[in-house]
Amino acid sequence: MTATGAPRRPRPERDGAPGPPGTPGVPDVPGVPPARAGAATTRRPRRYRRVLVHLALVAGALPTLVPFVWLVRSSLMEDAQMFVAPPEWIPSPFRWSNFTEALTAQPFALYLLNTVIIAVVSVLGTVITCSIAAFSFSRLRWRGRDAVFAVLLSAVMLPYAVTLIPTFVMWQELGALDTFVPLTVPSWFAGAGGGVFNVFLLRQFFLTIPFELDEAAYIDGASPGRVLWTVVLPLSRPAIVVVTIFAFIGTWNDFLGPLLYLNDESRYTLSLGLASFQSVYITQWGYLMAASAAVIAPIIALFFFLQRYFIEGVTLTGIKN
Repeated sequence: MTATGAPRRPRPERDGAPGPPGTPGVPDVPGVPPARAGAATTRRPRRYRRVLVHLALVAGALPTLVPFVWLVRSSLMEDAQMFVAPPEWIPSPFRWSNFTEALTAQPFALYLLNTVIIAVVSVLGTVITCSIAAFSFSRLRWRGRDAVFAVLLSAVMLPYAVTLIPTFVMWQELGALDTFVPLTVPSWFAGAGGGVFNVFLLRQFFLTIPFELDEAAYIDGASPGRVLWTVVLPLSRPAIVVVTIFAFIGTWNDFLGPLLYLNDESRYTLSLGLASFQSVYITQWGYLMAASAAVIAPIIALFFFLQRYFIEGVTLTGIKN
């Protein structure tokens, strides 16, 4: 305000606003208003850096994509075309019959059903029990909690081969061989298999949730189970999705477990059925590539659908408040 009460007219050089064209520090950009010229020039280096970062990421991703592209193109080729030098990347003609003939050569539909049953039961057990264990280690206070958690983490250092024979003997004594029990029941114990890492991942994410939410729920009369179900789990969706993806991929790709415990071909999983298919059709490369592509397709589709939650869960794990 001036002495007469009239509003003071802002001065660009004093108030920090961009001045007219020709003002020092404000370049004249053709086609850009003077007020936006400075912002336009500052955005250009950021845009260039972003382009360079994306180019570097694409260059780093290409070596990992080459095997997958080779698998897909080989699944649509005839055997004679696969090994032509120099290699041909586009099938000519596209041999779609490789998929139908490969998937009908053996009962892959039955293998898929067995794998889905094992995967669903295992994922449910992993998510439920690991969430309960992580909630206990992160949100509840009880004597010896940290010591027990340290002992649980030490199980990660125990190689799987060390417990392989005792575990096999145990299931043999229980009469559970050639059933899905050895492949599904351990997932319902949070510390079994790869559950230790899942417990650790969920615990670290649960620690990022403010404890004031738990206290407010307890004041309203909620039990610990109610707090877990209505407060913690809804806020931990990204971490739950990450654990779900890890558990599903681990079960889907598991080969050693079905190889040890399953003998009847009618109970084979996809990984075991693919191995037996390879031993029979070892020279039919088109069929083998088509069957392999069909087996890994659900994993790729699952990741693309849930990649946003996957990246968010991995990024936020371990960040407090």
